[in-house]
Amino acid sequence: MVDTSLYAAFLVAAFALCVTPGPDMMFIVAMGGRGGPRTGLTAAVGVACAMFVHSVAAALGLSALFLTLPTLYHVLRWAGAAYLLVLAVKAFRDRAEAPVEEGGAAGAGRRRAFWRGAVTNLLNPKVILFNVSFLPQFVNPGLGHVREQFLLLGLTITVMGLAVDGTVGLLSGRLAALLRRSRRVARGLNIFSGTVFAGLALRLAAAPK
Repeated sequence: MVDTSLYAAFLVAAFALCVTPGPDMMFIVAMGGRGGPRTGLTAAVGVACAMFVHSVAAALGLSALFLTLPTLYHVLRWAGAAYLLVLAVKAFRDRAEAPVEEGGAAGAGRRRAFWRGAVTNLLNPKVILFNVSFLPQFVNPGLGHVREQFLLLGLTITVMGLAVDGTVGLLSGRLAALLRRSRRVARGLNIFSGTVFAGLALRLAAAPK
């Protein structure tokens, strides 16, 4: 079902993309910095689930709509930027709060981290266009089962991305948990998270038309 030489090349390219710092990784670092290691890991799981949804959409041909309907691209782009700005404002307003990783409140916080990671990724049209342009390069139509090849590639990069981003989320969360023993540092970490969210929002809003 899959071209082994193409798949090997895909593994190399996908690994290089996963370990290169990008918006998703910065988002996960910020979430880990705000909520601790479990929150960082949960945010990475949310991003990974959204990535697989994008892969399924690409396999079904839905993502190609963004190439033919530019208005849809811009609506999603501005929605994603607005969502990130909301997260930035919340981080700045909560800058004096220190997260707790145990108990019901922590469980609710991790659920929020999951959905924030998923929604942020789903509302990023750049990820959609990436799947449309990147995955087809490693699909061999001559072997048939094109949709299944798309799904295999999408699942592979999702698992690889989760391994990398999950590790980053855990490490950033553990470091933040140590630093948060100082209230001043805790405030600084929340300000850092807010700055990251705001920067990602501006980056998305300023994306090429």
